[in-house]
Amino acid sequence: MSRQAKLLQVLNEEIVACRKCPRLVEYRERVAREKRFAYRDWTYWGKPVPGFGDPCAQLLIVGLAPGAHGSNRTGRNFTGDRSGVFLYQALYDAGFANQPNAVSRDDGLRLTNLYIAAAVRCAPPDNKPLPSEILNCRGYLERDIDILQPRAVLALGKIAWDVFMGVLKHRGAIPARVAHRFAHGAEVDIPEARLRLFGVYHPSQQNTQTGLLTPAMYAKVLGRVRRFLEQEPRLKVEFTEKGKKMLTRRRRGR
Repeated sequence: MSRQAKLLQVLNEEIVACRKCPRLVEYRERVAREKRFAYRDWTYWGKPVPGFGDPCAQLLIVGLAPGAHGSNRTGRNFTGDRSGVFLYQALYDAGFANQPNAVSRDDGLRLTNLYIAAAVRCAPPDNKPLPSEILNCRGYLERDIDILQPRAVLALGKIAWDVFMGVLKHRGAIPARVAHRFAHGAEVDIPEARLRLFGVYHPSQQNTQTGLLTPAMYAKVLGRVRRFLEQEPRLKVEFTEKGKKMLTRRRRGR
């Protein structure tokens, strides 16, 4: 096991045991007891959801928070809900995942050069964490960053973008969060943090089913992320076989 893997394992065990936010603890556990009828035979996770992916990843994806009947049920980010259906298909198409679907923690999904975490690790009521709850979780995200030392960060939605900007400001890497505003397709270099930040709309049903967000829009941004990582002369980047074939076709003009 690599040093990063060991550190992430320790961190994730701490995350799973966290009870810092009484409102979130009560909600996630109540949802796990009451369940949704469609999942009445499931044993819900009902705990904070740890990060997931390649411990040597150069790309860190930051989401908002677990879904009440998605990640709070399955125990893995973007697994078991409609957001995950959209996201993992996009990651598979871009060569960061070995399969396009995510239904449970033991479904065989593997990420390559990618790690996924969230601004808040517990499912919040109405998908709206309080500022104090975001602050309580910020230390976990900071430790993810310290362990992974990512070259690129992809923020899913404005809240994730603002939380990550808050981390950068707290560390003195930027003078103010408002200096870099969120937009789909936003891209900004943070020299002091030695990374590039990308932004995309969150893959929520509200965005995907209304047409505000399309697969082509995600493909375009993920392609830029991958090209950025590949162009780093001092870093060797590996992708899944699907991703390598897609890159070869593009270079040949097909």
